[in-house]
Amino acid sequence: DHFRTSVPSIYAIGDVVRGPMLAHKAEEDGVATVEIIAGKQGHVNYATVPSICYTHPEVASVGITEDEAKEKGIKVKTGKFSFMANSRARAVDDADGVV
Repeated sequence: DHFRTSVPSIYAIGDVVRGPMLAHKAEEDGVATVEIIAGKQGHVNYATVPSICYTHPEVASVGITEDEAKEKGIKVKTGKFSFMANSRARAVDDADGVV
């Protein structure tokens, strides 16, 4: 494990290892792999890697859900953010709504 392949000097990250096929995850895999190669403790907290489904509208998430946090006794604070304040939403002329 730890991103090592059967060839000692070759490591694998991103789409060719377990987990979602997302650039965000591959980037974290890469950072952890470099840490391992440098002799450090490489680690990826997959619970903090954003996930997205490229549909219209897009659906994304990161971390645990509000209900999961409450079940674990974690104090939850929620909020809303207008798409009008999101540069990407404005750039593609799709700034209606909130997240």
